[in-house]
Amino acid sequence: MKLYVIAGSPNSRKALAVVNHLGLEVDIEYLDLFEGDHKHPEYTALNPNGMVPTLVDGGLKLWESNAIMQYLADTSENDVLFPRDLVQRADVTRWQMWELANFNQAFGTLAFETVAKPNFMSQEGNEAVASWAKDNLNRYASILNQHLEDRDYLVGDNMTLADYSMIHVEFFKEMVPFDWSTFIHLNEYFERIRQSTHWVATAPASADLIGRKPEA
Repeated sequence: MKLYVIAGSPNSRKALAVVNHLGLEVDIEYLDLFEGDHKHPEYTALNPNGMVPTLVDGGLKLWESNAIMQYLADTSENDVLFPRDLVQRADVTRWQMWELANFNQAFGTLAFETVAKPNFMSQEGNEAVASWAKDNLNRYASILNQHLEDRDYLVGDNMTLADYSMIHVEFFKEMVPFDWSTFIHLNEYFERIRQSTHWVATAPASADLIGRKPEA
């Protein structure tokens, strides 16, 4: 198997964390964001979106990070991250879908408009879009905070794919203009999961290396 990623990419880190956690033998191919590797025809033939990550396993060319995470987990005999039990598996999938469509959609939009645009793209953020995202983030953060009131993980008593999915943009958490102070359980959860050994291992050694292809 070969996994195409970009250093520091939140979605790439999700997949890499699963590889680390399960101890899978996967060939990791880093693309250089600034050189436009993700736009080259050779890569878009694998992923027409020109985004990361992309997993290639024989004739399978798989994109979308949550789908990749599930596939990687299913290739392992270890079923802790993605339980074989149908009820638990459905619960993990439910939270992966929820974070993608709701929590991190709002979080990611706010981060894009208020952090990425002014700091990395030399553009002004759209205030109306940022306000909309902030309102939605407040709504979904409340739901997540309540769910975490009496638990350490989203599903069951161990880390699952749901947790790696939920925290994949934790790098931006303290950067966005959002008051997290009232979400005590959410804050404790993020702090706990962001220190997971397998997650920490996916972070670039420095901010200067984000988006860059590591030197051989």
